[in-house]
Amino acid sequence: MKTLKKCDFKGKKALIRVDFNVPLNEQMIVTDTSRIEAAKPTVQAVLKGGGSAVLMSHLGRPKGKEERYSLSHIRGEVERIMEVPVHFVPDCIGDEVRHAVENLPDGEILLLENLRFYPGEKAGDEDFARRLAQWGDIYVNDAFGTAHRAHASTSVIARFFERKCFGLLMEKELKNIEKALYQAMPPVVAILGGAKVSSKIGVIEHLLDRVNHLIIGGAMSFTFIKARGGEIGDSLYEADKIDLALHIMEQAEAKGVKLHLPMDVIAGDSLSANAQVRQYQANSIPDGWMGLDIGPKTQIAYSFVIMQAQTIIWNGPMGVFEIPAFAGGTMEIAQAVADATREGAYSLVGGGDSVAAVKKMGFARKVSYVSTGGGAMLEALEGKMLPGVEAIENS
Repeated sequence: MKTLKKCDFKGKKALIRVDFNVPLNEQMIVTDTSRIEAAKPTVQAVLKGGGSAVLMSHLGRPKGKEERYSLSHIRGEVERIMEVPVHFVPDCIGDEVRHAVENLPDGEILLLENLRFYPGEKAGDEDFARRLAQWGDIYVNDAFGTAHRAHASTSVIARFFERKCFGLLMEKELKNIEKALYQAMPPVVAILGGAKVSSKIGVIEHLLDRVNHLIIGGAMSFTFIKARGGEIGDSLYEADKIDLALHIMEQAEAKGVKLHLPMDVIAGDSLSANAQVRQYQANSIPDGWMGLDIGPKTQIAYSFVIMQAQTIIWNGPMGVFEIPAFAGGTMEIAQAVADATREGAYSLVGGGDSVAAVKKMGFARKVSYVSTGGGAMLEALEGKMLPGVEAIENS
């Protein structure tokens, strides 16, 4: 792996692709700084090595140059977290950027404007990548959250550098995925939640060759329960994926993987905070009710399986955890993963909603690793080579 430790930054400018796609409130104040904090070790390593850092990132999904998506809004927060001067230039290509880069002292940071203000970023435009590449002597990719995109700044740009490497965050992400998927200690338990089977097909098929237990929760479980002939009321399911669910269950049995489905559910008469709440058997939900969380029997059964594990991979919540009445299942699973980790198991949590859940419930520091990437984590769990990784590893 081409890591930061193998690069000499003394007197050099490091062009670092970071993931500063952070949430802003209506006052344009950053409400979650975790992605900026995650980039700090890499930036500090460059500066301590005698270099300067030119940071580039996207923010949101702007249509053209929209001021509300300007990275100028986060400059102050970046400076506070990095603890060194952070200069900002209101563009990412052109003469103004050239002047700012040429005058950037060693030990300081230059933050470029939102890359997605130019369509060439998402299009993976080679000319745009070449123009960005002028701003550094060494290219560092530390943006795992965008590593699954073949964009100009995450993949194409690597062609224009002889010296390139992964940042410390990317290195950590890749090593943890490697540990969970390819160096796993059995028993291996995968926990998959979320809304749709269709979004997790590749993940399930890849994991079936690597796990001993596959725990299914969230709305996606109802496609499996329906496939088994269960009555699921108004619960969300994918009618066109019934055959796929049956095929997955057959594959699991053939491969000796124990597939666990909910036995009971917490149901609501609507998807809202003021819904009426009842408990039903998972395969006997009446019309007018929808399963919105795993029930107490399922929580106990799933927790027992998790506590036997030596390796745990978790992607997706067990229910609509944003609503307190339907957060219990996800909370119990988070507690079980934390308990198993404390007893010596290795646990990897990835995917936007499950990460949000463990953070909201205070378990982020009680598991082995929480991934910063949503889509990138999913594609890595599918066994895919991520473009942002391939651009450096296979160069």
